[in-house]
Amino acid sequence: MLKTKKTALAHFFRLPLYFLIALLCIIGSPVLAKVPGSINSSSQLPINSLTSLTVAADPDLLLQQGKVLYNTGNFTKAVEVLQQAVQAYQQRGESLTLAATLSNLSLAYQQLGAWNQAQQAITESLNLLKAQDKNQNSQIFAQSLDIQGRLQLAMGQADMALATWQQTEGIYKQADNKSGVVRSQINQAQAWRTQGFYPRAVKTLEQVSQTLKSQPDSIEKTVGLRSLGDALLVLGDLEKSHKALQESLKIARNLKSSADIGASLFSLGNNARKQHQKPQAIAYYQQAVEVSASPLTKVQAQLNHLGLLIEDQQWAKVQALLPLIESQLKQLPLSRASIYAQVNYSQSLAKVKSGVLQASTQSYYSGFSTKDSAVLLAKAIQQSHSLRDKRAEAYALKSLGSLYEETRQWSEAQGLTRQGLALAQSSNAPEITYTLEWQLGRLLWAQKDINGAIAAYDAAVDTLKSLRRDLVVNKDVVNQDVQFNFRDSVEPVYRQSVELLLQSQQGKPDEKILEKARERIEALQLAELDDFFREACLQGQKVALDQVVDQDNSKAAILYPIILPDELQVIVKIPKQRLQSYSTKISQTEVEKLLVELRKNLVNPTATKTVETQSQEVYNWLLKPIESQLQKSGVDTLVFVLDGPLRNLPMAALYDGQQYLVEKYAIALSVGLQLLDPKPLVKQQLRALTAGLTQPPPGFLKFAPLLAIKSEFEGITKAGVSTTSLLDGDFKKKNLESEIGAASFNIVHLATHGQFSSRLEDTFILDFDGQINVKDFDTLFRSQGKTIVELLVLSACQTATGDSRAALGLAGAAVRAGARSTIASLWQIDDESTAMFVSAFYRELKSGKITKAEAVHRAQLKLLKHPNYRAPSFWSAYVLIGNWL
Repeated sequence: MLKTKKTALAHFFRLPLYFLIALLCIIGSPVLAKVPGSINSSSQLPINSLTSLTVAADPDLLLQQGKVLYNTGNFTKAVEVLQQAVQAYQQRGESLTLAATLSNLSLAYQQLGAWNQAQQAITESLNLLKAQDKNQNSQIFAQSLDIQGRLQLAMGQADMALATWQQTEGIYKQADNKSGVVRSQINQAQAWRTQGFYPRAVKTLEQVSQTLKSQPDSIEKTVGLRSLGDALLVLGDLEKSHKALQESLKIARNLKSSADIGASLFSLGNNARKQHQKPQAIAYYQQAVEVSASPLTKVQAQLNHLGLLIEDQQWAKVQALLPLIESQLKQLPLSRASIYAQVNYSQSLAKVKSGVLQASTQSYYSGFSTKDSAVLLAKAIQQSHSLRDKRAEAYALKSLGSLYEETRQWSEAQGLTRQGLALAQSSNAPEITYTLEWQLGRLLWAQKDINGAIAAYDAAVDTLKSLRRDLVVNKDVVNQDVQFNFRDSVEPVYRQSVELLLQSQQGKPDEKILEKARERIEALQLAELDDFFREACLQGQKVALDQVVDQDNSKAAILYPIILPDELQVIVKIPKQRLQSYSTKISQTEVEKLLVELRKNLVNPTATKTVETQSQEVYNWLLKPIESQLQKSGVDTLVFVLDGPLRNLPMAALYDGQQYLVEKYAIALSVGLQLLDPKPLVKQQLRALTAGLTQPPPGFLKFAPLLAIKSEFEGITKAGVSTTSLLDGDFKKKNLESEIGAASFNIVHLATHGQFSSRLEDTFILDFDGQINVKDFDTLFRSQGKTIVELLVLSACQTATGDSRAALGLAGAAVRAGARSTIASLWQIDDESTAMFVSAFYRELKSGKITKAEAVHRAQLKLLKHPNYRAPSFWSAYVLIGNWL
């Protein structure tokens, strides 16, 4: 079948690169359990002689060969050989070696997704070991428990895995096995993180760091530091990750271990790549290729290097690198890793072809066709089939199916996709399964099978939900691709699904479909936050926005704009009415272009006329079709759940041709369709902790002084709010945390510079000592996991310049702090006008008769009416996120 189809692939011109080319090891390779005694390495048999082995052969040699096969990624053959070793040890009655072999067999089964067989093997292993003298065989017992923990985590039993690895840590400590302790602690960090306990994960890794410091230089120490660095990279602590990896490299060089030098350089390249330091990343990858003795490490580094060159369209350098990668690929032994490398390389070849054609470059590529990609993929499918590696075969089938999708050969593409899907599902590989379900949805949609396409997209979204934590844990190459390519590999699934749902209405609004579309975009926004923090966001008890809106006396309406490729759709909820929608036919490119221009003009006080013209166009998209209904319904508050670059704009500045939106409505933003315990603040006594910096800390001189902070704080006090203040030298993270934990404040007001960005590393506020990253907000503003702040005010922050998704950081700050409501500024504004806004806001709030949204509304109107602050750049920057009551 594959041969007859290859010729049709010569006409391919482009191939979407769904997967980032990287094979980052997070917690080190799974450790095989050792057996008593030593096996002479000279007795190791070559892999190609395995067919002659029988049960009568030396089981020690079988076990050794099984390990070789496992380490080269030939898991199916490793299972066969280890099964033979098990039988041989059973015949000999050697319980201890049998137990260790069974645990290794379990590990090989896990790599193949054969969970029942893996469970049976590890259970038998542990039962045999429990019958032995635990004191004599404690480390073998610990290694088997380690493998059991891996199985438990893979099967979603993170709490059981944690308990297992805590047990192994205790055993290793008694045996004074420091490398075993480190391995157990790194595993525990992964288990904590999988359950959503980020602070515990970080604390555990800090213990690892301390343990490693006390160890003498050794191969175990360099591997432990590298595993620590890789784990910290996934957790987002790039600075500490880099430090651990540099220390790992230093020790590896002292020990002159070329394999470990290459591995550490490769990890450093991944760290630099994550920090968008492309020249440094390329330099590390090139060094890894030069020094590493491992063909696999060389290929991994070259593939990552190639990916960076393709991103920057450096076609001459790409041309020079391609033959080197081809040469290295030929040296790889047959394994899952080599198959993944071939698949990723084939995708890069197609990406190169597409990029070169778009650039109209005539060179080496003139004779290149995507048929070459198809040949590589066909080979990868055959190899994975010979290995009986369902996961690898599913991955290769998906990629070949996408090639046929590109040339609109629907039936062939669909057949390959369904084959891959069956394999992925049977091997419990959800990170591959969802991509195949998505691909099937696209194919059915293209063939006008709308119901089938919806079902396929629904399945893909459901699989993504099950992967919500795994998306950022990186247990496998494919998981890692999802993490690094969220915008390419996850976001389109949701957006295309919504587009398909809305099209299926065929011009007849269907409330169930509208509700489903809304929920799907909300799921995307939650997934986006998960990706931002590299962990599943903490969830609390929530109430649906619609339920709040439909309450008696509610005067709030919800607007839910959704940006699609060829239209902007708006779904609206008005109190006591059914959902309704309307749309504007306009391309996503046009929408985003106008929004970027408007955002730039909004910060310029002299560009008011241009702002009014541009913001009126946005008003016409979002509100004009519904304005008469809003007036008739008596709505006085608009709650926006914004999508994409709309989140960078203040809705208050929209203009109807005569008035700004803020002159007609109070306005709030919501991160999703639900609110945390929506209750008004007005019934409570207001107690505020205020903290601020009049001068930026050393090293942050690009931020201007905030000389009006004292008058800002005085305005809060004069409004009748009970305050405790931390100013300048007293405003430190530890003091802030101590005050919040010791006293009962329902408001925390921070008058300090800060920045919101689409990158976690660049989202922070400043204190006297430097910066407090947004990832620390959960420990700063929560006590024992419970929300303790009703209102968080960030009065001098700004979104990162030039970052079209910077408001993601603002949403992240609001969610991370756990405050029911957050007020922040989208850009830095005159600090005198800030003081005026803040004073007016707290006076209105203290009156006890209005909502937080209305208090913000009135404070903005006061600035708008001031002769010095009429321009939108002064009053529109403030946004209220969360509970508007």
